[in-house]
Amino acid sequence: MSTTQRIDTARALLAPHALLPQGWANDVLLVWDTAGSLISVTPNAAGIAGIPRAPGCVVPGMPNLHSHAFQRAFAGLTEYRREVGASADDSFWTWREHMYRFACALSPQSLEDIATHLYIEMLRAGYTSVCEFHYVHHDTHGRPYAEPAQMALGIVAAAKRAGIGLTLLPVLYQASGFGARPPVLGQRRFINDVDDLLRIVERVHASDATVGVAPHSLRAVPPQALNEVVQGLHAMDPRAPVHIHIAEQQREVDDCIAWSRARPVQWLLDHADVDERWCLVHATHVDEAELTAMAKSGAVAGLCPSTEANLGDGVFPASRYLEAGGAWGIGSDSHATVDAAEELRLLEYTQRLASQKRNVLASSTRPVVAERLWLDAVAGGARASARPIAGFAPGQRADFAVLSHEVANGLTASQALSSHIFASHPDTAPREVWVGGKCRVRDGQHALQADSRRAFLAARKQLLDEA
Repeated sequence: MSTTQRIDTARALLAPHALLPQGWANDVLLVWDTAGSLISVTPNAAGIAGIPRAPGCVVPGMPNLHSHAFQRAFAGLTEYRREVGASADDSFWTWREHMYRFACALSPQSLEDIATHLYIEMLRAGYTSVCEFHYVHHDTHGRPYAEPAQMALGIVAAAKRAGIGLTLLPVLYQASGFGARPPVLGQRRFINDVDDLLRIVERVHASDATVGVAPHSLRAVPPQALNEVVQGLHAMDPRAPVHIHIAEQQREVDDCIAWSRARPVQWLLDHADVDERWCLVHATHVDEAELTAMAKSGAVAGLCPSTEANLGDGVFPASRYLEAGGAWGIGSDSHATVDAAEELRLLEYTQRLASQKRNVLASSTRPVVAERLWLDAVAGGARASARPIAGFAPGQRADFAVLSHEVANGLTASQALSSHIFASHPDTAPREVWVGGKCRVRDGQHALQADSRRAFLAARKQLLDEA
C-alpha cells in the first residue's frame, strides 16, 4: 500500500511492532471501519505518510473471561481469620460468607458504580473486554425488581460508560448443594427458575449486548434445569456462550462423587453437549481422563490464577492441558488482582512451583513463554466471549494495547512483552488501550477514572456500613 488516499487516518494506526497470530511483525498498518472492526492488517508498511504511529509495541487486547464485578468492593478486606486457634480452618467456604453479606447489601446504583470503576481498572491493565458472570438479580429481600433485568442492565451501562467490550452472562442459581438442596438465606438475591432467567437474557439481548448464560455450578443447578436453560438459550442464539463454575474446590469434587458417583467435569461431559461454546471456569481439580476429554471437547478452561491463589483453590494442571491441545483464557474473578500480565505470570509461576522447573508453558513452536501465554489467552478468551476479539486479523475488533515505551526502550518487541509480564513494576502498565478503534486509555489514564473512583469509594463505604 503506497498511498493514503483510501485510508481515513482517524481510523488507522501504524504499529512499529505488533504481535500477530503468527508472531511479531514490523511496521504493521492497522485500519478499521466505522464500526470498530479491522478491515486490513498490513506488515512492512513503513513509509506511508500521515498515519499516526503507536508509541510502543502493540499487542492484541486481552479478554477477561470471568468477572464478578461487585466483589472488587471487598477485595483485600477478608484477609484475616474469623476464628483463631489450632482448629481454625479458613477456606473458600468461609470466604463465601463474607461475599454473601456484600451481595445482600448491593443496590442497583452501587453495583453500577463498582462495575464502572472496575472496568476502567481493567482497561488500564490491558483488558479490552470482559465476561461478566452476573448472579445478583433481585432486591435485598429476594424479590424481583419491577424491571427484572435491572441489575443486569446496570452492568451493561457500566461497560458502555467505561468503554470496555462486554459479554454478559446472567446466572441461573437454584440450590445450595448437590441433590437440589434448598437455597440458604444468603443466596436469596440469586434465585430464578429457568423461564425467569431466560427473560433476563432476552432483555439484555434487546440492549444490543452480547449475552449468554451461566448455570452457576453443578451444585447450584439441578440436571433438568441445566438442560433446559442451555436449550432455551440456544433456541434464541445457537452461538451463545455457556459458562459454568466447576471443580474449583476439592470439597465440591467429593460432594459431586457422593451425589452422582462421578467427578464434576466427568459428569458434565457425560450429561451435556459440551463444545466450543462452553467455558469451564476453574476446573482446578481434574484427573487425567477429565483433562484429556475436556481438551478434546473444545471447551475453554477459564483460569483465574490470582483468585484461585487467594481462595486456596489449588493449581490447575496447565502444562498437561496445553500438551493435550486444550483452549484456555484468563479471568480476574473476585478481583484480588486486576492485571492481565499478573494473571499470566501467576499461571506460569504456579506451574513452576508444582514442577520445580522453569519456562513450563513454553512450547517447541513458541519457546518464548510470554508470547505463547498472551496469544493463547487472547484466542481462548475470544472463544469464551463469543465476540470477534481474537487478535490482529480482518473482521476482528480493533482492540489492542500499546506497551509502555519505557519497557520497550532498548528491548526487542519480544523482550518488551516478556518484561511486561515477568518484570512488572508501576511503569509497565500499558501506555494506550484501544477498544473498537477508540483510544480508551492514553498515557496510562482513562478520562473517567477520577470520577469513577470517587463513586466507587462511596459505594464501598455504603456496603461496609451495611454488610
